[in-house]
Parts: sequence; C-alpha cells; structure tokens
Amino acid sequence: MSDSYAAAGVDIAEADAGVKALVDVLRTIETGSPSRSVLPSGHYANVLRVAPNLGIAVGADGVGTKVIVAEQTGRYDTVGIDCIAMNVNDVICVGAEPIAVLDYLAVEQSDPAVLREIARGLKAGAEAAGVEIPGGELAQLPELVKGHPSPRGFDLTGACFGTVALDAIVTGNEIAAGDALIGLPSSGVHSNGLTLARRALLEQGGLALDARPSVLGGASVADVLLEPTVIYVRAVLELLRSDVPVHGLAHITGGGVLNLLRLGSGIGYEIDAPLPVPPVFELIAELGEVAPEEMQKVFNMGTGFVAIVPSADAAAAIELLGRHHPGSARVGSVTADAGRVALPSLGLAGDEHGLTRA
Repeated sequence: MSDSYAAAGVDIAEADAGVKALVDVLRTIETGSPSRSVLPSGHYANVLRVAPNLGIAVGADGVGTKVIVAEQTGRYDTVGIDCIAMNVNDVICVGAEPIAVLDYLAVEQSDPAVLREIARGLKAGAEAAGVEIPGGELAQLPELVKGHPSPRGFDLTGACFGTVALDAIVTGNEIAAGDALIGLPSSGVHSNGLTLARRALLEQGGLALDARPSVLGGASVADVLLEPTVIYVRAVLELLRSDVPVHGLAHITGGGVLNLLRLGSGIGYEIDAPLPVPPVFELIAELGEVAPEEMQKVFNMGTGFVAIVPSADAAAAIELLGRHHPGSARVGSVTADAGRVALPSLGLAGDEHGLTRA
C-alpha cells in the first residue's frame, strides 16, 4: 500500500483491482474468429498477428495530472512530448518499431493558441521518435473537463502503433539469472506520480511553482515538473538491430522498478548500482515525508528505461545506448529470487529494500 500516494488521491491497490475488473471482462470478448493477440495482457503493449511473420504492436497511454501543471503555468509546449513518449516507450518494449501515434485531446474550451502549443509538443515528440501522427480527435467537453483554473482544462492521451516480425518479439521469456540490467537515465519525474509530486511539493511543502529551491540548481518547481519524458526509441531500435541479444525491455513508469516484474517468470532482479537520483525526488521525499520504499514504487528514481542483455554483452550494450543517452550504465542483475526486486537505499533513508508485486 502506498500511503502517501493514497492520501494524495491515488490508491495503487484500488487501481490494480480496477484493472483486474476491466481485464476479466475484456478477455472474454468473442469475435467469431481466432484471436490475433500474440501476448497475454500485462505486458507494455500487445502484438496482433496480421500476416505470416508480421505483427502490429499496439498500446495506449496519456500524460496524466502533469497537464494540471501546464494549466497552472500556462506552459503547454512540452506535454505533447510526454504523450508521444509514454506511448512509444511502451511499444518498443515488445521489440517493435513505432510508426504512428493517434492523439485524443479533450478540452474545456477550444483555444487556438493553446492547441497550437500542444501541437508543437506533439510534433517535437513525433520527430524525436520517428513516428507520424496521421490523425486524432479533438473533443470540446466543458461539462466533463474543468481546468486548474477554468477554462484551461484539457486531457491528452494517445495510442501508438508499431510493426514487429513475429519471430523477433521481445517477450522477456529469455531472461535468465545472471543477465545484466542496463539502465538509461530519466530526465526527472516524467509523466508518472505527478499527483503525489504536486501534493508533496506544493501542498505539504508550501512551494510555489515559480519557486527555485537551491537543491534544484536554479530550476523552478514548474521547470522540473514539466521536464518532458525522455524518448528512448532510437537508442533501443539501434540495440535491437545490433548483434547484442536483447532478452527484455522495460519502461520504468508508474510502479517504479516493479515494472521489471512484468517481464519473465521465475526470476527476480537486484539493483546494486542505481543511476543517480535527480534532486527533485529528494525534495519530494523530504517535503512530502514519503518513505523510500514508496518512492521506489511510485517514481522512476532516475532510471527511465532498462534493457536486459546477457552479462557478456553488457559492455557493448552500454557503449551503444550511451551514445544516445549519456550516463547509461549497468545497474544490476537478474536473480533467481522470483518476484522480488532488491535494491540498496538511494540516500533517502533506510537500508536495503526488497520490493515485491502483491
């Protein structure tokens, strides 16, 4: 149970139960023909079989309550990057090449100036990921969408489509004890845990969005909360096309390092050399009095993506990924301790933590 997150309005256990309720019904869909789905639910994306050795990878995600910070600051030019990133970073986890994203934008009021700024972010994200945006939807819903403040309200989500050879899907089933975990740095909070981050910094900590705490090195609170999610597509595609065997790929989002447990079975993970923690997380933990274990379960804590490769190929993977994302490094190894992620204290408080998926 994530106590601080629940107090902020997001109960992880309740959300997990909600997902189960949805999936329990949706998995019973009868189309009248054999299912095209290749993977079970619970992975980052699924793959639909469309030809003898061709699959379409599909996934959907949104920006979340990060849009509230955009509304409060009047800064709309980066959330589109987050929308693209949250989608494409999931689709590459099955070894697919993202090719297109469709956006859905619900607004309280259709303001051309605001929409133009959001579009600029979508364009920047699409170009960084190498995807097209061939269509989308704009819905004006003043009765459903209320801004902070009104009438600035909006919500931004997307769906991503990619292609992958059916014999090249990365499922995580090849992960074995001893494999290396290669971490790619995050740029900060990304688009997860913003409800808890805003509560800790703005409500409990009493900071203003334009405040510049010394720990943030000159950046404002708004600057760090709106810093876009890193897009890892080009680096991961280059890794997939290299001679390095890729056993697993994990986008570290809501749920933190527990996202690793989506991959493989009968294995666990040990993170013994975590990447540096961005100062914003230290500030959230301090002002929000958030326990280290909960920080690990909610935030990426500096590692936005993990590639899992044989230990013998770790150096080659680090060299390749580091050309795109400086600071990439081996952060740990796969273990035989099934269903458990072990990691040392990251300087927030406490000793070694062992996180398990309930």
